[in-house]
Amino acid sequence: MINRIYYFLKPVIPRALQLALRRTVIRGNLPKYSNVWPIDEGASAPPPKWKGWPEGKQFALVLTHDVETQRGHDRCRDLAALEAEAGFRSSFNFVPERYTVSADLRNSLVSKGFEVGVHGLKHDGKYFNSRRIFLERAERINGYLKAWGAVGYRSPSMLHNLEWFHDLDIEYDASTFDTDPFEPQSDGVGTIFPFFVPASNSARGFVELPYTLAQDFTLFILMRHRDIRIWKRKLDWVVERGGMVLLNSHPDYMNFGNGPAGIEEYPAGLYGDLLRYVAATYKDAFWHVLPKDLASWFFSTISPQQDNPCSVPPSGSGDTAG
Repeated sequence: MINRIYYFLKPVIPRALQLALRRTVIRGNLPKYSNVWPIDEGASAPPPKWKGWPEGKQFALVLTHDVETQRGHDRCRDLAALEAEAGFRSSFNFVPERYTVSADLRNSLVSKGFEVGVHGLKHDGKYFNSRRIFLERAERINGYLKAWGAVGYRSPSMLHNLEWFHDLDIEYDASTFDTDPFEPQSDGVGTIFPFFVPASNSARGFVELPYTLAQDFTLFILMRHRDIRIWKRKLDWVVERGGMVLLNSHPDYMNFGNGPAGIEEYPAGLYGDLLRYVAATYKDAFWHVLPKDLASWFFSTISPQQDNPCSVPPSGSGDTAG
């Protein structure tokens, strides 16, 4: 209900005031969540019968981006170039009906080894107001998934109901996190590993890929950090436990040096610092993979049954959102 009220009022609240309110809430809650953020020790246990990552790699590295506005869309090429220069690839999730999504951009990204996914439909927070609304939107989302040749989905603002996501024609979802009490729907799934979400009917089910590093918006815009110490601390912890390092960042908030930084921007060099840190510190130790390929590998290694040892009950599947 709080989320519904917020998204109803959001269009008339000045953006600067929105940010100020969220910063105040986070400052007040940081001490309360210090035992579970940025690290929740309880999320480190691997799934039963876990056999490790391909090629004997110590951990998996997955880079993803949510493109929330036209501004972010227009910066995707800069971000892709930054990653490619450092030897990395990622997925870009676009909002089909919020701004104009260029077919040329999508095709260019895919041709260069990147992935394209769908990030909701309108980014207005109304997906879970009713089952009817969700099903109407799911039909249109499925149309974009097919048209774009995409198999992955992430819900705007990480609002999620994993049971409802079975209505999407997806191989994986990435709308959850191991721990992030500062999200609007703050129910973490409590694992730094992928897991299978079986369907209650004859549907195939899908693989869930929770993000395990704090989002850039949280760190650099809301908390106003000016370095990547928290990213490095959490990454090192995930690596030690052989988990999945999955980051969700946004070109919308990255400043690539084309002018002074706005109130919702941080230097893109900070993201570059993270890429360089991974490459220099963990050379040859990580399995760098696109989310679609990780999901395909994970699905192929398990039997999609309700009692599968690599399945995690969707305890954080969004009952509050439904």
